[in-house]
Amino acid sequence: MHSKLYIPARSATLPLTVDVTPETAGWTESSLQVIELDDTQSAEFGTGDTEAMILPLFGVGSVECAGESFALAPRGSVFDGPGDMVYIGIDNTYTLSGEGRFAICGARAKRSFPNRRVAAADVAVELRGAGSCSRQVHNFGTADAFEADSLIACEVITPGGNWSSYPPHKHDDASNGVEAELEEIYYFRVEGPHGMAAHRTYDLTEGWDVTVTIGDGDVFLVPRGFHGPCMASPDHALWYLNVLAGPGEVRSMAISDDPAHAWIRAAWAGETGDPRVPMVTAQGRRS
Repeated sequence: MHSKLYIPARSATLPLTVDVTPETAGWTESSLQVIELDDTQSAEFGTGDTEAMILPLFGVGSVECAGESFALAPRGSVFDGPGDMVYIGIDNTYTLSGEGRFAICGARAKRSFPNRRVAAADVAVELRGAGSCSRQVHNFGTADAFEADSLIACEVITPGGNWSSYPPHKHDDASNGVEAELEEIYYFRVEGPHGMAAHRTYDLTEGWDVTVTIGDGDVFLVPRGFHGPCMASPDHALWYLNVLAGPGEVRSMAISDDPAHAWIRAAWAGETGDPRVPMVTAQGRRS
């Protein structure tokens, strides 16, 4: 079972490099496709019962749906600041055109919301953690930043040598009145031609614990259990896309920390942030 959670880079059939559906993941809600288009190619998709957030990872493109056209402005890389995002609701057919790499975040949905675009300049940038746990979050599709039915998505940039998704936390049991029940996808990019990172997920109830070496383009699925940290190697920054969805009526990222590590949040109050964060500002890359 544990080996099914890790999906190596480029395991899908081109032009897709990632193709995670609820069926292939063995769950019911969240999905992620990553598609590479060359020389202004186009691809047609139908949403059906799934709402989608379309994000350029590099390159330039557009989304056409129901007589509307939404631009995806040029993006050099995921380490160069937020990108535009286009939301397409359920029961739509759309065409994605462009040149580059694009992520299609998805979640099963019941309610219909209007198709619309969020410009990169309007994406909320959040700084989390402190010291060696400092990281930068782009909240383009989180519950408090964007209205949708079920889908939650964000990007995280972690400077070389830092830890993120820390302290370890979980969101698999809404019955405790604290957590939301969410399925989560991590899609990783590692800066540099030989970059690597590591990711840990474990379940104290079932008694399993898996830490994997992460390379550029790898995917890790979190159906349950505590997850974190994501550890960037000292010489390579780490980026990941989180896609989350669950069966609950309330769209929320409520979590429970692993009690053995929860103390770290209070310790951050006495620490300063890593001076490398934010790595990217409205004026561009700082380092």
